Amino acid sequence: MNQVNESVPQEFILLGFSDRPWLELPLFVVFLVSYILTIFGNLAIILVSRLDSKLHTPMYFFLTNLSLLDLCYTTSTVPQMLVNICNSRKVISYGGCVAQLFIFLALGSTECLLLAVMSFDRFVAICCPLHYSVIMHQRLCLQLAAASWISGFSNSVLQSTLTLQMPLCGHKEVDHFFCEVPALLKLSCVDTTANEAELFFISVLFLLIPVALILISYAFIVQAVLRIRSAEGRRKAFGTCGSHLIVVSLFYGTAIYMYLQPPSPASKDRGKMVSLFYGIITPMLNPLIYTLRNKDVKGAFKRSIARASSIKKWEYPNNRPR
Repeated sequence: MNQVNESVPQEFILLGFSDRPWLELPLFVVFLVSYILTIFGNLAIILVSRLDSKLHTPMYFFLTNLSLLDLCYTTSTVPQMLVNICNSRKVISYGGCVAQLFIFLALGSTECLLLAVMSFDRFVAICCPLHYSVIMHQRLCLQLAAASWISGFSNSVLQSTLTLQMPLCGHKEVDHFFCEVPALLKLSCVDTTANEAELFFISVLFLLIPVALILISYAFIVQAVLRIRSAEGRRKAFGTCGSHLIVVSLFYGTAIYMYLQPPSPASKDRGKMVSLFYGIITPMLNPLIYTLRNKDVKGAFKRSIARASSIKKWEYPNNRPR
């Protein structure tokens, strides 16, 4: 019983950049601003996609899933990080760490698959436009989205269980901002080669294979777009796909660096910054990328604002002083 108590601490200390206290105020501002923008940006996309009938298409159905995912993704880590930056004791309970590990891993894995599904949707829309509505019917969209969520959460159950089974022997200082698999494996007092090999294999399945499928899809998309005679049509196709490619590059690039790079002491601080990028910055940028580069979304925002203004005028027509 004493061995169990020594192996499983009641709380973890999240070191972050505690050895550089001068970074805490800038990081707090960056985290807070990013979180606020993430919440409002992704909520706006969800609401507009649901309220505007012109956006009731497979593309915006998957974008709504991505926005919901990003909302939960950042909420699983950022509030705790803001609290810890403000406190001298940068701790998280064991239960809180387990929940954070499971949710962050589940949503990250789901996003890996969802971005690949979104590239397939763009491939069908551009390469098979006449059959798009037949192929991307509502049932298939629901199945693809459900498969992404179920696979992501199943992967999280597996990896979280294997990680939490490792004996810690009283070690409780996590050299990270939040509870993540690579950081927790470093606490173990036994050989973690098998866990690292399993993590590498799963990362290949959830990172490299989706990236390969996305690149193949976009190779066909580029060929199809170049055959479009209309310059306006080419511009619209490249604009829509360009938004998705930017998101793909930001998310997969940083995640691959974190999970498929051999561990080394020299890359410790770089790993922290990279994980902050795909865990905080990318979810904040997603709504900005999709709205700034997408005429449909910008048009839907304008229509929503116009409807809201007309409703106010209709409800209060006689409020002017006589």
